[in-house]
Amino acid sequence: MRTDSAVDAVVVGAGPNGLAAAVTLARAGLAVRLYEREATAGGGARTAELTLPGFRHDVCSAVHPLALSSGFFRSFGLTRRIGFAVPEISYAHPLDGRRAGIAYRDLDRTADALGSDGRAWRGLFGPLVARADEVAQFTGSHLLRIPAHPLAAAWFGARSLELATPFRSVRFSGEVAPAMLAGIGAHAIQPIGGLAAAGAAFSLGVTAHARGWPVPLSGSQSIVDALVADLLAHGGELITGTPVGSLAELPPARAVLLDVSPKGLLGLDRDGRLPRRYRRALARFRYGPGAAKVDFALAEPVPWAVPELAAAGTLHLGGTRSAIAAAEAAVAAGRSSDDPYVLVAQPSAVDATRAPEGRHVLWAYTHVPHGSRADPTEAITRQIERFAPGFRDVVLASAARSAERLAEYDPNYVGGDIAAGAADLRQLVARPVLSLDPWRTPLRGVYLCSSSTPPGPGVHGLSGWYAARRALAREFGIEAPSLQP
Repeated sequence: MRTDSAVDAVVVGAGPNGLAAAVTLARAGLAVRLYEREATAGGGARTAELTLPGFRHDVCSAVHPLALSSGFFRSFGLTRRIGFAVPEISYAHPLDGRRAGIAYRDLDRTADALGSDGRAWRGLFGPLVARADEVAQFTGSHLLRIPAHPLAAAWFGARSLELATPFRSVRFSGEVAPAMLAGIGAHAIQPIGGLAAAGAAFSLGVTAHARGWPVPLSGSQSIVDALVADLLAHGGELITGTPVGSLAELPPARAVLLDVSPKGLLGLDRDGRLPRRYRRALARFRYGPGAAKVDFALAEPVPWAVPELAAAGTLHLGGTRSAIAAAEAAVAAGRSSDDPYVLVAQPSAVDATRAPEGRHVLWAYTHVPHGSRADPTEAITRQIERFAPGFRDVVLASAARSAERLAEYDPNYVGGDIAAGAADLRQLVARPVLSLDPWRTPLRGVYLCSSSTPPGPGVHGLSGWYAARRALAREFGIEAPSLQP
């Protein structure tokens, strides 16, 4: 793998975080080489024809709430580089009996639709939505740092604590609003009722009302393509189809940034250069439950029992708050749920490029025990059919990936854990170790920049951006460059 050409910095892994790191370093004028084991860049943000010709599916992430709020993507000017469709309905939550909670981008419209619980919903989210930029800065930073906006952090913390106590539903008289909060909280892949799920509910919930949950036109791959184009335009190299087996295989460089999990870093340290104490800390890093996914090619839109749901970009299936809590508790205990939580995205509802005319794609995943080999097709289909009778009749084809297969697709998803490490409160603070500079390893010039570092999971590029900025300052004495197009 070594080449004679000199490089200043090497990045391993061309997922969103690795690309963010490489772009930042190249913009600073460094000679940067980025290695990717697969034939194309993308990691968790690829788009491909997984079912039938002409049906373009997002391989992992599909809807991108953080694309509009991430400090990196905002600095990068992502919305000026690619197109987004932002549905009026950020997310929806169907319930039995042809009922549904609908989270519009408009907070007041959402509250009005909740009837007697609308005032409570407005009171819960209103102060945070008014400070949406400050909330995004807090949730997108390292939790050990002093928050730049203490008042927003205090509001966010108070709301999260409320949701993590037995008094979480005191504000509400009905079932719909608590179910909606459980649906967005389950994105954390943590037990409902804990602080991590509560934090996810408010972080994503604020974004839903402040900016919406956007769908990138032509698929998640467009985000990756924009990052790759910028890297190449600033002299960086992208070498695909090249697995890296050890740190010793890399060319000499003053900085090495690794978009890998702690397990991946241990595997790269074949000559035992990492200190024993740090190796033990990496070995203790915990991975959470897995995800299992199905992509569907559809002859027509999903026949939702509540017609308004056809316009939703994202839906959370699973019923009431208690039902979702039970499903997530079972998975956390290593058991599959008979009534699983299912997250559904409808990209072709807002982006006609995803499927042939009149046809549609549907993206769906559920949470499963770590490393599960079970095919999720029937469980997901049954849950969709529950809220959309006749769904099976519109399915033309499907493609499934178990948790085990997701881990094969991306080694950072250990056991199918798409969060690249359990995102509970402890591991959001110590990620992967307790440190004010968790991206830096004990090896000179070597940094971690994956979602296993702050601020954690999501397609936001922040982990790579933060690691690159630390490397620029420490290894080169260079300030972070402008990323504007």
